[in-house]
Amino acid sequence: MPAVRKVLVVGAGTAGTATAICLAAGGVEVDLIDALPDVGALGSGITLQGNALRVLRELGVWERLRLLGYGFDSIGFRAPTPQAPLVAEVNDSRTGGPDLPAAFGTYRPVLARLLVDRAAEAGARVRFGTTFTAIDQDGDGAEVTLTDGSTGRYDLVVGADGIRSAVRRAIGIELTTRDIGIEIWRVVAPRPASVTRTEIINGGPAYIAGYCPTGPDSLYAYLAEPPRHRGDLTPAETVDVVRELAGSYGGPWERIRESVGDPSRINFARFQTHILDAPWHRGRAVVIGDAAHVAPPTLAQGAAMSLEDASVLGDLLLEHETVDDQLWEAFTTRRLERVRTVVGASVQMCQWLLDGIRGDVPGLHNRVAAAVSHRA
Repeated sequence: MPAVRKVLVVGAGTAGTATAICLAAGGVEVDLIDALPDVGALGSGITLQGNALRVLRELGVWERLRLLGYGFDSIGFRAPTPQAPLVAEVNDSRTGGPDLPAAFGTYRPVLARLLVDRAAEAGARVRFGTTFTAIDQDGDGAEVTLTDGSTGRYDLVVGADGIRSAVRRAIGIELTTRDIGIEIWRVVAPRPASVTRTEIINGGPAYIAGYCPTGPDSLYAYLAEPPRHRGDLTPAETVDVVRELAGSYGGPWERIRESVGDPSRINFARFQTHILDAPWHRGRAVVIGDAAHVAPPTLAQGAAMSLEDASVLGDLLLEHETVDDQLWEAFTTRRLERVRTVVGASVQMCQWLLDGIRGDVPGLHNRVAAAVSHRA
């Protein structure tokens, strides 16, 4: 019998929906709630590494997703000159196994919708526009009050509610999130036929100018730069900023720049990071995904780490008969060092950019690939 019979998952993002799928498919009663009024995801692209695809296949999502994105097995590097010639190409590691692409680009809202639909299909009760106001724990579970005034008793509460997790605060975990000192603009654009993989330019006015195909006719492009302290920008001004940055780069960037015009297809964010030391639980509540760890996107492993958290937590809750110290020790053993490796390497990549140092990027990539190539 599973260690839990009824679970509340707070947050219907990647970590939360994956947890709901794992547990509901295993016969656990799952309530999945999210404060947003509907399926929410930033309207930009996402790169999923092979280890993320491995979990998505286990969740029953990959076969649907693979038709709605673009897979590839290498990375190209171009020079920061007007012609942007290709200076290197590297075969990427197939961290999910030989039968999955090394990497896969798709549109974030597409992935979000597939995961929510699969959670409902597995039997989870999904409620948007709902969150909690109180979590009152005892030795056997938690009584949770929701914003609609209803209450429910759960064997476990899973906080998968993001970088500013309300569950984390409610259960008394303090965690400081640090700004890295890099800002990123992401834009959805048509895909030139020449773009068949991620390609990156290091240098110029941005630390990184890159793009990733997300489908037969689409890509997302990104420009990571130092903080400019521009203040609040109007939608038209955001278009001007992205077009100006993109105008410094050649090759496919010329076509990408021409297509930038709709501010609703532009997303701005700051690189941030934190990592929670063990334990990630307090009593009968646990935090996972971005609520526990955030890696800047330099290695494109954020979604993979969230998916792995959910998979490991689901496995343990279904395999063990009780929620006890042995279960949490097994969770820590399988997650903490792996996450530390990925977050540390992602932050190191940022630090090299900030310091203007040409670090051992291939060596770092290889170390991370070796760490995540086996199932979590």
